[in-house]
Parts: sequence; C-alpha cells; structure tokens
Amino acid sequence: MNLYRVLAGAILLLQVCSTPAAQDIQFNSDILDLEDSQHIDLSVFSKAGFVMPGIYSLAVHINKHELSEQPILFTAPDNSPQDSVACISPALVEQFELKSSAKGQLRWWHDNQCLDISSLEGTQMRIDLGASALYLNIPQAWLEYNSPDWDPPSRWDEGVNGLLLDYDLNGQSNSSQGKRSDSLGVIGTVGANLGAWRLRADMQGQTERSRGQATQHSLTWNRYYAYRAIAPLRSRLTVGEDYLSSNLFDSFLYAGVNLASDDNMLPPNLRGYAPEVTGVATSNARVTVSQQGRLLYETQVAAGPFRIQDINNAINGKLDVRVEELDGSVQEYQMDTANIPYLTRPGTVRYKLTAGRPSDGEHNIDGPLFASGEFSWGVSNGWSLYGGGLGTQDYNAAALGAGRDLTILGALSVDVTQSRAVLPQGSLTGKSYRVSYSKRFDDYDSQVTFAGYRFSEENFMNMSEFLQARDQQHRQNKAKEMYTATVNKQFRQQGVSIYMNYSRQTYWNRPASDRYSISLSRYFDAGRFKNLSLSLTAYSNKSERNADQGGYLSLSLPWGSGSYNYNTSVNSTNTTHSAGYYDRLNDKTYYQVSGGTSRTGQSLNANMSHEADNARFNANASYLPGESSAIGGSVQGGATLTAHGGALHRSNIAGGTRLMVDTGGVGGVPIRGSGPLTRTNYFGKAVIADINPYYRDQASIDLDSLGDDVEATRSVTQATLTEGAIGYRKFDVISGTKAMAFITLPHGPTPPFGATVHNRRGQETGIVSDKGGVYLSGIKADEVMSVRWDGKDQCNVTLPKKMPEDGAELDLLCREDRPLDDAA
Repeated sequence: MNLYRVLAGAILLLQVCSTPAAQDIQFNSDILDLEDSQHIDLSVFSKAGFVMPGIYSLAVHINKHELSEQPILFTAPDNSPQDSVACISPALVEQFELKSSAKGQLRWWHDNQCLDISSLEGTQMRIDLGASALYLNIPQAWLEYNSPDWDPPSRWDEGVNGLLLDYDLNGQSNSSQGKRSDSLGVIGTVGANLGAWRLRADMQGQTERSRGQATQHSLTWNRYYAYRAIAPLRSRLTVGEDYLSSNLFDSFLYAGVNLASDDNMLPPNLRGYAPEVTGVATSNARVTVSQQGRLLYETQVAAGPFRIQDINNAINGKLDVRVEELDGSVQEYQMDTANIPYLTRPGTVRYKLTAGRPSDGEHNIDGPLFASGEFSWGVSNGWSLYGGGLGTQDYNAAALGAGRDLTILGALSVDVTQSRAVLPQGSLTGKSYRVSYSKRFDDYDSQVTFAGYRFSEENFMNMSEFLQARDQQHRQNKAKEMYTATVNKQFRQQGVSIYMNYSRQTYWNRPASDRYSISLSRYFDAGRFKNLSLSLTAYSNKSERNADQGGYLSLSLPWGSGSYNYNTSVNSTNTTHSAGYYDRLNDKTYYQVSGGTSRTGQSLNANMSHEADNARFNANASYLPGESSAIGGSVQGGATLTAHGGALHRSNIAGGTRLMVDTGGVGGVPIRGSGPLTRTNYFGKAVIADINPYYRDQASIDLDSLGDDVEATRSVTQATLTEGAIGYRKFDVISGTKAMAFITLPHGPTPPFGATVHNRRGQETGIVSDKGGVYLSGIKADEVMSVRWDGKDQCNVTLPKKMPEDGAELDLLCREDRPLDDAA
C-alpha cells in the first residue's frame, strides 16, 4: 500500500471543520488520494463523540473508582432527537452515594429514567467505546463518602453464583531408630454461593500410620452454616452451626441464628483487631492452632521464631497452640485473642444477637435453648457504653461496661459481668471484672496493641464451664486472674525494633500458667558488609503439665540475591547451632539449606516454597545422622467453579472472598492482584484469592509480562466484594498474529473506506483504507471475521487454514452468504 495513503487515512480522522461539538462534523474527502473518492463510509465519525443509539455494556468509572460492567442505554434526549446521549439510570445514580442536598436538586429526562448531569454542577461525562468505559467526574462536594480504599454499600458487589473448595494439605514421614511413622492431615472448606447467601461446610481429616500399629483415619465435618451480608444494617446474618463470637462472653459451639454488626463493613480506620500467634521452633516443626478441638490452622515452619497473622479475625477466645518438633518433642500453650477496647463511633450502635442451642461438635444438640445479645453505643466523641446478656435454663449472665477514648493517652474500657448457674450441687453466683487498654504512641514510635486484666470470683462461671460442669458434675478449671499485654517499639535511628507478648492465667483450683516472649531485631552495617540483620528471641512457657524456657539468636548476612545466616537456639533440653543459606530462584520460589550441631548430634535441613498459579507448595527435609530423618510437605490451594468457567488457584482464607478474572478464552495472560503474579489457565480463567471483603481491590494485566501476540484494550479492573463473594470481571483481550490484508467483494471492488473488521467476539481488529487494505491484529488461522459499514455487518472473510510467514500479505474475499454466527 502507498505510505501516503496510509497517512492520509490517519489524517482524515483529524480533518474536522471548526464547528460546535453538537453539530455534525464535515469531512473533506477531496484531500484524499483515492481512486473512488465517493466509495467512502465515514458515518461513524460524523459527530464528535457520537455513539449509535442502543445498549452498550460498559465499565462505569466514578472519579477514580471503577464499578462493575453494566448495560448503558444510549438514546436521543428529549430536546435533541438527532443526538445520542448516555442514559444514567436511577439505579446507577444510587451508586454515586450523593448527599441529601445533592439528591434534592436532581433533574431527569426520558420519563424520569435518565439523569440530567447538568443538575449536578461541575459533573462531567465522557464515553470511550474503545475501552468499553463511561467516565463520570463528580465534585467531591456532592458525595457522601471519601475514602481511598473503601466504598459505600451501594457499590458492594455480591458476586456470581458458584461452587468452591479450599484445602490445606500437610504430610510428613519420620524415620527414627528403625521406626517409621507417616501422617497426612487436611483442613478444608466446601461451599456454594447463591445470590447473597454463602453456604459453607468446614472439615478436618487425619491419617496416621506407624510400624506395627493399625492405620488410623479420621474425617470430621466441624460445622455446617450459611451467612449473608445485610448491607442496610451493616450486619452479617449467620444460620447453622457456629462459634459464639462475642466481645463480652466466652465462645462455645452452638446451632442457631446470629445477627451481628460486622466491623469489616466499616471504613478501614474503624475496623477491629485480628489475632496472631507467635512462638519459637527449634527445628522444622509442625504448628497447629485449634479451639475447643476444632483445627483452625496447620502449617510447617523452619527453625526459629514464627508469627502467624492470617487467622480469620472472626475468631474469638483462647487458642490452643501445638508445636511438634522433629525430635518428637512438643510445645503446647494457649494464647488469648482479646479485642481492643469496645469503642463505637458517636451516635451509632453496634450489636450482636444470637439464639440457638449448644452443640457438642458432632452435630448433636447438647444443651437447652439460649439467647444472647450485646451492644455498644457511641454516647459522645469520647465515651461508649456497652453491655449485654446471655440466658438459658439454669444459667444467665449479664455484663455492663464503658469505654473511653483518652485521645493522646490511648483508649480504655472497664466492664463487669455477673453470672448465675444452677447445678445439681447447688447454685453459684459470681462476678468477673475486666480492664482493657490500647494505645499508639506516635511520638515514641511504639504501640500497645492490647493490654488487659481480668479478675473472676471463684463462683463465677462462663457458659462453657456451665455446660461442662452440668455434664461432668465438677469444674475442671476455675479461672481467677488473667493478664495479657502485647507491645511493639521501634528505635528507627538505631535500626532496632522490639516486640513483647505476655500472658498469665491463674486459677482457684490449679497452678497458674505463664507465657512470655520478647523479640529484638536490628539492621546494621559492619565495614564493607551492609544491611546485616541480628535478631534475638527469648520465651518461657509454664503450665501445670509443661515447662519450657529458651532463646533464639539469628544473624543474617546478605550475599548476592540471597543471604547467609547463623542461628543458635537454647531450650530446657537442648542447644543447637546451625548455619545456612537462603535465596530466591525467582519471585515465586525460594529455598533454604542449613546444617548444624546439637547435644544429640549433627543435622541437615532443607526447605523450599513455590507459589504456583494453582496452589502454594512447600517441601522440607531433615536428617540427623544416626538418629532420624524426615520429609514433609504441604499444598494449599483451592478450586472455584461458576457459570463463566472454573480454575484451580492459590487460597487465602478458607471459604473467603475471591475474584475470577476472564480473558475471553486467552490462556497464559499474566494477572496481578495484591499477591504474586498468576496466569490464566487454558480456558482463559484465573482466580485471585488474596481479596479483602469490603475493600476496594484491584486486578490488572501485567503488560510487561504480556506476550507479543496478545493485546489488552483494558488492563485494570476494580471490585469491592462482600464477604465470601466470588467476583467476576472480564478483560477485553485480543490474541493472535498481525498481518496486512486486502479485502475484495464478490460483486464490487472493495469495502468502503472506513469500514471496520470485527472478530466473532465483536472486537474491532482493523479499519479498511484505500483499495480494501486493512492491518489486522489478533487473528488466527481459519477464523471468520465480519466487515461492517452503514451501521451493520455486510459480509464475512475467512482467514486461511495456514497463516503465511511474517510480513506476507493476505488476499481475502468478503462473502455475503455466510453468517458469522454459523461460522463461529
């Protein structure tokens, strides 16, 4: 093709006369060097920004936030029948979250079905059909909410219907002194989403085999439940089996119904506290976290301190932690997931209402009908009043307290709970007093995450103790005093940080249990060695059955892309020294190897972790010459299936929120969420599981990693999903080669200048210029495409079954007798 003619075609799109935007644009086709200057179709360019009347599926952008794709009607306004304007429906206006003053001045047209955007002074609207987007810029003065990461309920997305399975599989094989034992454990959640409802079932299983003993199997379905968000109430409704989640009363398993304010629905700065578990492992160890026999979390950790911070923040009460070392030794202790003081915004009320019957964990009802309720009322800017009650046959408890925001001094709450229990051995009445405190000291770069004290009289009983005493005719534990504190402190100029955790529980009828840990870390330079890291951890666990004290020292020296490290650990029974090397093979795979010595001999250890597109994999191996050897591994992943398709994927919170991304059947497209990169599967689907409910999350195509034969007309999408939702977003992706083609007609020369070529998904792949020349992108062998002018498809071209070499031109015949739908 003549280069001049190509340039002339581009210039044509810019040759407009100086007329107002509302008037028709006149194109001077005489400036074009065309053999048939009358054979031109430029109707789609005759008006500036003109869109043919009809319904278009567009992603709506409000300022910097993107709503889900939705149908937008383009129709003629009442006062200008020749134009075409986007109709902003009342349903879409609701998603703006306008202030009441703004709603009162809105004007409408088209039988009050379309917004007159001029009624919101300063509002601008722009349409980009190429990006399938409608942009609305609304002055912040008209909007009710302004938060960079949070959206009001009108913009929350309930997602699509679907099925899901999340699992965490852990296996280990040990050989010691000729004896071998194998174990395989699984934690998982099976679920289904139906509209706003989330149906879930939690399971745990274990298989253990030892030489000379029978293999033991167990599979338990911990609970069956369903829940949904009640957006107008900022609450969550749960039906089925669940653990009582309370800021005032201890947790226990029940079957019933619960309606509770959900802190996750609040802006991020008003949300609550999520529990974390800390400890120290002296070797490759298995860590399990459970509550009342229900396995909540299981993982394998390398030697050294560990912090588990991704436990569901809906979990309340005491957690049982078990650390199983390579040599068979076990640490067991409890940690309290106490909440920060129960404060509420002024003028608002948070509440939790529950009714049901206690359950024994095997889906059997184990107690009388009970009801529980609690509230927190924001009395003023500084004060909150809270309280509640729990009652059943032969047992009741009532609590009342107050919280105070002390501004620069932190936040404090004080409450008292009284219980009355009627048991076969008599009636017991007692009180329990609690003080909670939290403070961030910005001037000192430190934070008291939580500090609490509780004193319980000897005859005070919580619901769990009452149920136990009723069945066993005695109380195993009579809690007396409990102290809890978690503190962080930074010394930034010295590069030092300190983390401390302390808890002490005393009893009326048994010895006390204590646990503390303190960690100190520092980054520093030593001569030509830069960014060295030194950390020291000391801990002590004491209970009626166990006593363990120890410390851990680690020194890390960066080297290349990895680092060398030296570690030493001391506990009540052993002292170990080890040296190793850590490095990453890529941004998804890392490994660590080490060797050491201890009182019992030498040891070799290796760990490797890989973040695949469909799961997280971890493998570890340990060898103690002459003593024992062990290998282990874990796989954590999930599967999600919807009407749009399905995919295997990494998982985050079991049964939690996720986003399915669809690239229209194009596989291998790199998708980035807040975690590692993932690629779409063979069917063009990928699931991002690291999604936080009620946060504005973003997914994007990584253009830097995109293949040369793939183009994306829109590479970023956003979603604010409700808890447990399966979000769905589709990217407009074109895959295939590029080629220059010349299109001819059976009964005429060529399609008119300005005609467009579309694939079977309706995506535009080229614009026809002089003599039928068109540069096509995203084409595939034997594909059928339509050629469109005068506002409709006129004929179809079929690409050859074998595409020519790069640079070769295609001669295509546009046939009128083969509908595209049939060809597809």
